[in-house]
Amino acid sequence: MDKASKRPTSRSRELRANMTDAERRLWACLSARKVGGVRFNTQFPIGPFICDFVSRGAKLVIEVDGGQHADSERHDAARTHYIEQQGYRVIRFWNNDVLNNIDGVVAEISRVLADMPSPNPSREREGDRVARAQRP
Repeated sequence: MDKASKRPTSRSRELRANMTDAERRLWACLSARKVGGVRFNTQFPIGPFICDFVSRGAKLVIEVDGGQHADSERHDAARTHYIEQQGYRVIRFWNNDVLNNIDGVVAEISRVLADMPSPNPSREREGDRVARAQRP
């Protein structure tokens, strides 16, 4: 079985089609590289979990939690631990924070992104290397 067939893509599609109001509101702010020029995917699977928003480049997961998460702290902690073991940082916001203070939520995401280490620089392009080699 190939890697792609193990991923819960049909469930991801279903969740994207049925996002909560808070998720839709935050997605409007995150989509199209609107925060820090960083690309996010929504309802993206990491292992057995589907995360609300994921930047694979920045290795950042953003979760938007409703009231049901207040009763599932142990499950959320295990989920966060697993995702962090995959090299991601996880930040969480409550639905009411997203709905009532979207500017503050976006500012916090921007701050977290600014505090994260830069990914490895891209490898040198061949044309650049040739041009430098030809300099006197």
